Amino acid sequence: MGIFKKFIFCFLFTLPFLPFACAQTKNNTGLGANQVKTANGRVEGTLEKSGIRVFKGLPFAAPPVGELRWREPQPVKNWTGVRPAQQFGPRAMQLAVFGDMGFRSNGMNEDCLYLNVWTPAKTGQEKLPVLVYFYGGGFVAGDGSEPRYDGESMAKRGIVAVTVNYRLGVFGFMAYPELTKESLNKASGNYGYLDQSAALRWVQQNIAAFGGDPTKVTIAGESAGSISVSAQMASPLSKNLFAQAIGESGAAVNSSLDPISLSEAEQQGVKFATSQGANSLAALRALPAQQLLEAAGKLGIPGFPATIDNYFFLKTPTATFTAGEQAKVPLLAGWNSEEMTPMFVLGRQKPTPENYKAAVEKMYSTQAQEVLKAYPGTTEEEVLQSATNLASDRFIAYSTWKWLDLHSQTSGKPVYRYLFSRPRPAMTPEMGNAAAGLAGGVVKDKSANAVTLPPAKGAVHAAEIEYALGNLPYNKVYAWTPEDYKVSETMQSYFANFVKTGNPNGTGLPNWPVMKPGSAGQVMNLDVNTRAQTDQTRERYQLLDQLQTKK
Repeated sequence: MGIFKKFIFCFLFTLPFLPFACAQTKNNTGLGANQVKTANGRVEGTLEKSGIRVFKGLPFAAPPVGELRWREPQPVKNWTGVRPAQQFGPRAMQLAVFGDMGFRSNGMNEDCLYLNVWTPAKTGQEKLPVLVYFYGGGFVAGDGSEPRYDGESMAKRGIVAVTVNYRLGVFGFMAYPELTKESLNKASGNYGYLDQSAALRWVQQNIAAFGGDPTKVTIAGESAGSISVSAQMASPLSKNLFAQAIGESGAAVNSSLDPISLSEAEQQGVKFATSQGANSLAALRALPAQQLLEAAGKLGIPGFPATIDNYFFLKTPTATFTAGEQAKVPLLAGWNSEEMTPMFVLGRQKPTPENYKAAVEKMYSTQAQEVLKAYPGTTEEEVLQSATNLASDRFIAYSTWKWLDLHSQTSGKPVYRYLFSRPRPAMTPEMGNAAAGLAGGVVKDKSANAVTLPPAKGAVHAAEIEYALGNLPYNKVYAWTPEDYKVSETMQSYFANFVKTGNPNGTGLPNWPVMKPGSAGQVMNLDVNTRAQTDQTRERYQLLDQLQTKK
């Protein structure tokens, strides 16, 4: 009798003695039905109605507190007995920055290095493919407990799903001369990236016990999470810890979030420390976490960039991908049709050809005519579309394209590119006075001091997450339609196929062609009418590429 059938038998026929009787149900390793033995000790999760087992709040590194604040992630201490794994661990220190985030975590704390596992496996012998997902949030916000990243839907498709917490902001990325000196690796900063790498090592060591195959790990993420995927691909510490990669809107390749030199980052750290009255590492570590968080929040996003520390990064990711020194794995990546509002080009000006031309000239000076040729604006309608394209490309689409383009040319592995273009439906009546905000967020009170946006015509930043992971029901903000569920079914099927095989194609799906190195090729347009279409954007990205090299 299988484990799940035993559980049902136990429940139906020994209900009065449920706590005792079910505790006696064992799997073939001698553990309780919802128990797994990890390298550090036994854990006990929960069983969902769907039959998926969930293990929440599993530590993959020691708490980075006290003397471990701003240290590379350290090993977890072993425990005896059975550790409960039924509640999400605390989320990383962060301010309330984005309106589209909802947390199920157990509060907020520096002690945040936990991950979560959803598995359909009943034993540790099943060798299922694994999806490890990194959250977005500009490296200053986000959490593995967010419902939009929930792993149950993917697990129901035969995948072991994992979400990972990592340190953010000043706690995750501040470099400082004394930190570099005390480090055995003579490096500082990049702690958030190192957390992700430590989680991937945990997966390699432990995921088989949850029914996963450590040789079939796909890393994925959106926005900062996608940037993280490109970073892990570029790092010598991580590039052998996974077999495939998925990126949604973002890459550390010719972006505003590329790593900077360690010496420059150290000086930024010194300046920050001085602003807090701290003239030593000991003084910094003595400061309350909340004080550091609030002070760092005033610096904006990201505040503390990643560093070329000669440990996690040996060179810029752009240089690594250009040289073909990255992880040589299949890559599926893309972006959304309206990643950024045209306001980021036009400001509050009306979308007239004259205003648009003036805005482009202010941004690009002597190169303005070339940009206007690639992003024309002769009518108000054309201005709105071109301003949206230019704002989106500058924000995140160009860097994602550059990542895909380089990887297709230097990896020797298949690359699949998408454009997600399904606009979200209207908000539910229960949302009342809410409006769209920046980066896919929601402003729940339009009278508040927050930037609200006109209704989007395309798919905004972060809109694809629930579709890709099969989590539309978790998002109560929008009135999802049957067409939205159709798009989600298609997109999730592509993603699940890719996790399983390295190829998104499968029965009943429109064919998704491999990206051709160095040419326009075809892009998969994910919408109600999902289809492959000829890429019409290569010339404009090549122009942005040329402008990038002229900086």
